[in-house]
This record gives sequence, C-alpha cells and structure tokens, in this order.
Amino acid sequence: MTSGGDTPQIPLTIDAIVEASLSSWRAGAAIIHVHARTEDGTPTQDPEIFRELVRRIEGAGCEAILNLSTGSAGGRAEHDERVQCLHLQPEMATLDCGSVNFGDERVFSNPYSFLKRAAELMQGYDTLAEMEVFDSSMIENGRRLIAEGLIKGPGVWQLCLGLRGGAPADIQSLSYLISRLPAGAIWSTLGVGRHQLPMNVHSIAAGGHVRTGLEDNIYYKRGELAASNAQLVERIVRLAEELGRPIATPAQAREILGLSPTSAIAPKRSGAEGGGSFNEVLRARTHASARARAAPSNLER
Repeated sequence: MTSGGDTPQIPLTIDAIVEASLSSWRAGAAIIHVHARTEDGTPTQDPEIFRELVRRIEGAGCEAILNLSTGSAGGRAEHDERVQCLHLQPEMATLDCGSVNFGDERVFSNPYSFLKRAAELMQGYDTLAEMEVFDSSMIENGRRLIAEGLIKGPGVWQLCLGLRGGAPADIQSLSYLISRLPAGAIWSTLGVGRHQLPMNVHSIAAGGHVRTGLEDNIYYKRGELAASNAQLVERIVRLAEELGRPIATPAQAREILGLSPTSAIAPKRSGAEGGGSFNEVLRARTHASARARAAPSNLER
C-alpha cells in the first residue's frame, strides 16, 4: 500500500480522507474505494475506523458509492479481521479472488475457504462484491463463486495489471483476461505505477470502466508527483469525454451495477450509524487514516 513516505499527498487523517473523497466525487468519481489507517498512518482493518469514515463521508453529502476494502492492510490483518467491515453493510466491497505474490517478500493470502466466507457475508448483507483479479486463475475462482450461488453472475470485476507477481500490464494480458470473463460481465481496469494511464485508456477504448488514484500510482507524469486523487480523476474525466464515453454519475453507476438507487445520505445499512451502458464508471482510490478508538474504513469510479 502507498504510504506517506512515498508521497505527501496520501490522505492520512479522517479530515483528509473526507476531503479527498469529496473532492474526488466532485471531480467525477462515482465510486470511492476506502482503506482505513490508524492515527499514525498505519493501514488497518479496524471496523470502528471504517464506521467513522463512512459516517463522515456520507454525512458530508457524498453521493458516490463507498467500496470498502477487505484487503490485508499491507499484510497486517488476518482473515477474520479483514471481513469485519462487512458488518457495516456497505453498498460495495472488494473481494480479492486468489493468492498472489506482492513483490519479493510477501504473499497476499486468499484461500478459497476465505473467499467463500467473505462472499457469504456480502450476500447476506446485500453488498455488491467487486472481484479483484491479478491473473486468470482468479477469474476461475470468481466463476466458481458464481456457479456455487455465492455471487450473482455475471459479476463485477476489477482487472489489476502491472503488479510484480501478477499479470503484466499490456494489451495482450488485458485482452486475455477480458476473454475469460463471463458473458455480460461488468469490468474495470487498473494499472500499477507507470501503467495506470495506458491501462485506463485501453480500458475505456475496449468498453470497460476505470480505476485511478494514488493507491495504484503516485505520479501525474514522469517525474511529477500527482497533486491529489482528484487530479487523477479529472484527467480520466477529460479523456473519457474525448473518447466518446462520458463518465457516469453515481446514480448512473448504481443503475449500471444493479444497485438500488438509494441516496448515500440515507444508506441501506443499519449498522453504520454514530447511465447508460456507454458511460464510463470511474473509481477513485482513497486511503484513510483515523485516530484509533478505545472501543472496538486510486480512487475508483
């Protein structure tokens, strides 16, 4: 995960994540993907921090879909901790559909037993699963979850390219992964680092959707750090318009994804208290940090 040591633009406080979420939504992001951090900026899966983030972002008027991470907080969270945020009943959450080497030293562990448990929780809470895949074997795991009735097909998929340990970020890999998806699947693409912009453009041109933001890439162009998540979102908005696939509004994104047209201010969750097919759904990746509570949550559109 990107840290404050990589770029000073990573939001590392509750106030910063709320502002980053709002500015990305205003720039055009229809989905905000939320990670949580402790008060010192360390990634965490603490559900109470997620709860506070959701409350603050929605309370500030953000209409974007909030997509909570069930990742490992950079290898810090065990499987049981990773699914606790699902009890907040978010509209959307990530589901990484298999294990993968993250660089040279760490394995991102996602055994099928964990995938089933997470999918069952999402199904029970009516949370849309965004199936993240780093290679073609993960598509087969996702298809199995669909076949077993744990995820509604054809599914929503995030194709993650350019990670050292996963599929390379090139047109051949992207085309192959698309060919392995179920017919009618909704899919989006991200590129890690310098691959972000090329993969975003290829995805738009090929009929998919886009994820952008500082989680995946900290540069706006070679040698120049991105000023914010919103700056990266604004660029995709311009490019999508030029390519004839204007960005979807949050309401249109909910229609595309099959979500209820529920206002973000009046969410379906009870536990989180105290258009068209030619439109591009833009996801903004936002990292959050919050003061740890004494008692027991880029950018993507």
